[in-house]
Amino acid sequence: MRARDLAMAYESVRVDDDALEAARLMAEHQLPGLLVLDRDGEPKAILPASQVIKALVPAYVIEDPALAAVVDEKHADRLCEALRGRRVGDLLSDKAARPPIAAPDDTALEVAALMAQARSPLVAVARRDKAGLNLLGVITASQLLNRLLGHTEPHE
Repeated sequence: MRARDLAMAYESVRVDDDALEAARLMAEHQLPGLLVLDRDGEPKAILPASQVIKALVPAYVIEDPALAAVVDEKHADRLCEALRGRRVGDLLSDKAARPPIAAPDDTALEVAALMAQARSPLVAVARRDKAGLNLLGVITASQLLNRLLGHTEPHE
């Protein structure tokens, strides 16, 4: 099985897209993260759902989680307001690495090794040509695991 055969369409956003809309997309599709594309449409980073949640939580609560107990429900229900007016790029960590990118002919094991090395829940599959990088799709960790487990016999 080659990466091109495993690649599937996956939700992506651009660095200039609205952060609140990206959060809604993540929530609606129950995604562990989104593939973030740069202004040219090339993979730039992976925005994990945990990073979006971190942007919602006030810094003082992150520093001292015990303070979360004193925030009333009325204010807690408005946490998502912290995303209003922000762009996806604003939520990316300064340390955000480029997402791992597999070539279309990479094997499932090569994809697994790339995913493990990068500790990433997603691997982009792209073909590079003279025009640049052509994104074919994404392979998720759960999808790859499902594929690999499909080739093992269950123990009785």
